[in-house]
Formats: sequence, C-alpha cells, structure tokens
Amino acid sequence: MSGREEEASERLRSRAAATGSSALTRSARVRLDQPRADRRRLLPVYDPEAFGRLSERVARFLGTGRFIVWMTLVIVLWVLWNVFAPAHLRWDQYPFIFLTLMLSLQASYAAPLILLAQNRQDDRDRVNLEQDRKQNERSIADTEYLTREIAALRMGLGEVATRDWIRSEFQDLIKEMDDRRMFPQESDEGDR
Repeated sequence: MSGREEEASERLRSRAAATGSSALTRSARVRLDQPRADRRRLLPVYDPEAFGRLSERVARFLGTGRFIVWMTLVIVLWVLWNVFAPAHLRWDQYPFIFLTLMLSLQASYAAPLILLAQNRQDDRDRVNLEQDRKQNERSIADTEYLTREIAALRMGLGEVATRDWIRSEFQDLIKEMDDRRMFPQESDEGDR
C-alpha cells in the first residue's frame, strides 16, 4: 500500500472505533479493484456444466433398451413381491399406489433431465451449424476466386500461341511450299 492508502485506512479504523460503526467494511466494499468476499447463499452452488453432463448421461441411459429391461425387471419383481410375499413383508398392497408414486417420481425427474440434455444438444447443433455455415461461406468464396482465376487464364490463353495453332500454321506453310514446288512461278525474265 502507498502512504496515502495507509493513512486513509488508519483514519477509517480510528473513526470506526470511535463511532462503533463498520466504516472499514463499507469502504472495502466500495473498492472495485478487488473481488468481493463470498457471501452465504440460501441455495446450494453447483457447476452447471457438471449438472448438464450428468443430465446427458441420464438421458442417454433412459433412451436405451437396457433401461427398459431394468425398469421392467424392477416392476415385475415389485409386483411379484407384493403379491406373493408374506403379508407382514409386503410394503405395497394390490392397487400398488407406492409403485405408481415411484414411477411418477421417476418420470418427473426424467422429463426435465431429458429436456436439459436436448437443450444442450440444440446448443451444440447451433454452434456446429454456425461453423458449417462459415465453412461453406469460405468454400464459396474460394470457389468464386478460383472461377475468376480460371476465366482470366482462359482469356490469357486466347492470346497465346497454342500447340495446335502452331501445328496448323506449320501444316499451312508446308502445304504452301509443296504447292510452289509443283507449280514453279514464272519468272519475269522469261516474259521479256
């Protein structure tokens, strides 16, 4: 701390001691360059990412045949126990109200967890679609650039002598030379 800060802090301490107030704590809260002290909270603090991953694992399990087999096995055992077990060991009599309650409880937890997992999947899909869209835009820009370059090369090649053009020019010259050999031109001296 600098000298001024120490003096201000000492003044606040002496003022707080004289008045019995908490001027020091109020001053500490006003400082914006330091993080706030943790407060006590009524609700528990949790990591949303960890909770989201857990919900995805639960939703993935609820969507499998293994879950259906286990759920069926539990219900069948529940019903068989409560029908055939000795009367003093049964916990849920025939209308199976407790079983209905447990299935409702399971469904009431499963539905929000599945929705949370779907929301996370939607967020991932949205990010993937945005990345795909940007990749497509880059691909389109690259394709347009290459198309312009090919068009410029074609225009440039129109002015360049190609192998076929040179070959046709040579063939025309050879034909013209052959024609001159067959029909020699009459000289001007012979006419005089």
